[in-house]
Amino acid sequence: MRRNRTNKITLWGAGVAAAALIGLTAYAFLGDDDSSSTASKGGDASASPAPGSPAPTYAPPGEWTTPDRWANLPRGGRTDRGKNVGFPHTTEGAVAMMATLNATKVEGSHSMVDEQMDLFDAYMAGADRSESNKAKVKANAQNTDATLRRSLGIPTEGAMPPGAYVRTYVIGYKTIKTSADEVSVYLLSRVTSKASETDKESSSYTRNLLGAQWENGDWKLSTAATERAMKDAEGQEKPAIVAPGDAAFNDAGWTAIRAAS
Repeated sequence: MRRNRTNKITLWGAGVAAAALIGLTAYAFLGDDDSSSTASKGGDASASPAPGSPAPTYAPPGEWTTPDRWANLPRGGRTDRGKNVGFPHTTEGAVAMMATLNATKVEGSHSMVDEQMDLFDAYMAGADRSESNKAKVKANAQNTDATLRRSLGIPTEGAMPPGAYVRTYVIGYKTIKTSADEVSVYLLSRVTSKASETDKESSSYTRNLLGAQWENGDWKLSTAATERAMKDAEGQEKPAIVAPGDAAFNDAGWTAIRAAS
């Protein structure tokens, strides 16, 4: 289904920076990719998969199966608004940027709005960067933040209670298509959340699809590249949402991510 650029930007604000939300409200990334979430055993079993991707509650197996593929992703060479940027002009550099973009953290006085604004400024491609688009992302982030807080049962305004957080860690990726200046991938993430210091941590796993372009000496997130990635992925089976250590992780073609070097 084709969408105009305004809709794509709005969905970028809801999906990319709010990876944690998908495990709590079954919100789909970017509209076109029916990214799913499955709660891990011992986590929030009420977290449901995104529409169009019904899946049973996922429980990582007790027996560890070593991933066949590992990647040591590089760090960027500098920071921008506290975010790591300046990644190498390689496929791994592009994946590292997208993984860093999706490693979100919301806690204390740092809200989803703060996080999305920082991500937009640090990582969005020039063709998508405008004040009107930024305003749309901010408005969507405000709705996202309120929804996230309600799902945790905490006040919708002010700093989050001590010990409350929502964090996203990218744990794997699968390449869709690569070229010298454009890379598209599926990302696999683990989302964890707590409502207070004494509350039990909940966790879930999510999958989303992104495209990056090389622009002015760095990798940037691009809606045009992401749209091309969606088209490239049409008709292909989406990789299963399974954690590293599960034999199905290898079967799905995921590459596990080690700590950045």
